[in-house]
Amino acid sequence: MCAVNRDEAILRELNLYPLWVKRAAAPAVAEPAVVAPQAPVAEVALLRVVQPVPVVEPRVSRDESCADLGWAELKARVQNCSACALRAGCKQTVFGVGDEKADWLFVGEGPGAEEDERGEPFVGQAGQLLDNMLMAIKLKRGRAVYIANVVKCRPPGNRTPAAEEIKQCLSYLQRQIQLLQPRVIVALGKTAATALLGADATLGSLRGKVHDYCGTPLIITYHPAYLLRTPADKAQAWQDLRLAVATMQDLS
Repeated sequence: MCAVNRDEAILRELNLYPLWVKRAAAPAVAEPAVVAPQAPVAEVALLRVVQPVPVVEPRVSRDESCADLGWAELKARVQNCSACALRAGCKQTVFGVGDEKADWLFVGEGPGAEEDERGEPFVGQAGQLLDNMLMAIKLKRGRAVYIANVVKCRPPGNRTPAAEEIKQCLSYLQRQIQLLQPRVIVALGKTAATALLGADATLGSLRGKVHDYCGTPLIITYHPAYLLRTPADKAQAWQDLRLAVATMQDLS
């Protein structure tokens, strides 16, 4: 497939085709108009949110048991973990996948049925959409990108992980972040966002801002599984991705 057709296919998947026309910034409304850049993402000026953002401390686990583990030791620790009941109900742990020196870290909620089967995060329909979202900002799974989840075992029925389950698993994600030292973190969905921020808030109140996780910029957007159920919000997810790209560029 040529580059033009590939880009067109990505935009169609994200509900962003035909190409939108850039327009002057307008006051925010309840249903924001969908616009797409004619120029590459890097050349598009973003509307920055300037209102004060409540400062919250990132949620850092008190568990120091994996603080000094390297990648191999951490993977083994996760594989053998039985700290909560989730491990007894899943086929295998799902550690994470990608470049272990990645600039980008994408964090989801937890494994689903297909992820539990294959041992890799985001491999189902939500994973296909995430791959398209990455391609839309010139990224690719495994190349300068790492993908992980807050919890490493599939919750029964793909339910939202309980607070205690997140608490038991969070130190693994924190150690992954320490080992990666990513330049930008993108939280996919409310569970990932609130776990990293340590504050319960609506996703709508967290989007559109650059948060801080222990000195690393944190951007929050919708989980791909949610976007499959609510495709109208793909345009807002595109805005979040543009903010993430601009944040990365600001670090250069």
